[in-house]
Amino acid sequence: MQTAIHPLAGDTPGTHRQIESYHFGTPGARPRIYIQAGLHAGEIPGMLVARHLLDRLTAFEAAGRIVGEIIVVPVANPIGLSQGFLQDHIGRFELHSGQNFNRYYPDLEALVAPRLEGKLTQDGAENVRIIRAEMAAALDSDVRKTDLDEQRRILLGLALPSDMVLDLHCDLDAELHHYTTNNSRDWGDQLARYLGAVVVLLSDESGGNAFDESCSTPWKRLADRFGDRFPIPIGCQASTVELRGLGDVDDTICGADAAHIADWLIAVGAVSGDVPAPKFGPGDLVPLAGTDDIIAPIGGILSFRVAVGTRVEPGTVICDLIDPVTGARHALATRAKGILYAREHRRFVRRGESVGQVSGAIPLRTGSLLAAR
Repeated sequence: MQTAIHPLAGDTPGTHRQIESYHFGTPGARPRIYIQAGLHAGEIPGMLVARHLLDRLTAFEAAGRIVGEIIVVPVANPIGLSQGFLQDHIGRFELHSGQNFNRYYPDLEALVAPRLEGKLTQDGAENVRIIRAEMAAALDSDVRKTDLDEQRRILLGLALPSDMVLDLHCDLDAELHHYTTNNSRDWGDQLARYLGAVVVLLSDESGGNAFDESCSTPWKRLADRFGDRFPIPIGCQASTVELRGLGDVDDTICGADAAHIADWLIAVGAVSGDVPAPKFGPGDLVPLAGTDDIIAPIGGILSFRVAVGTRVEPGTVICDLIDPVTGARHALATRAKGILYAREHRRFVRRGESVGQVSGAIPLRTGSLLAAR
């Protein structure tokens, strides 16, 4: 294992932060897998999973079993990890700018498309190599104004040469689920069977340029732009993996998740050995646009009728929302047929806040599909 230190310059005198990445296998070997955790720094499960995974990768490497190159970043957001307010951790937004740490990544397709004219060939594999090199050059020349810019570009720079990317997150109170693109549907199905995801949410561009899509979506957009003249394969398949809820943090759960990721690494050929069978059945592969995001019409107390992981029908009441002053009750029902895969973990919400998400096969939403928050 090799350890790399990636310093942040510091926005103010006397401050210093850094990102540490751990590298296994041979640099440049394929498949190249990049796994990071803690981009939303208050989401702890992924960081503990990554810690357990590092122990497994160390053992694989000692046994000579690393075939490709595997990079793990267990703490992807040192800025957010250091933030707090009134003894509450603030890891989702950068306090100075208010920006979500998992939004606004550089648009690599826009950066590299002008640089590719006259360079692409009729060899798809060679085009992947050319595009990756131009992505790295464009990212390196992009202006970095703040530590947040620097952090985004360090993480994206580590990920962009990779064939596959996992960004480990968690939801509030949830079953394990993950996001990927329509082009990666089969890949996402395989990942779900190894990790135990109950739902795979599919979208090519969900809005906000989140980290996983900044790795994968440029390849589709470049293929749309140049594909009638030059073959452009999918150069990167990426997923945001939601490792259940905020409270699902212990060695038993996270150690098991690390074991499942290790099995998946064998299945995709990054680690040698007998390929283990997936331990789980398929998750529901559905459009992210089909999710019914249930919104509170008033502020009040939540009393859930349905547990996460429950299959529901349209019209199923998910929860009651109770005004503690007047006693008025609002029964909140879903429009979707699917699984309640995530819900609010607090039991008091403000008007306009999301209280739960139900997957569905029929699109219900358009525009930006990811909340800015």
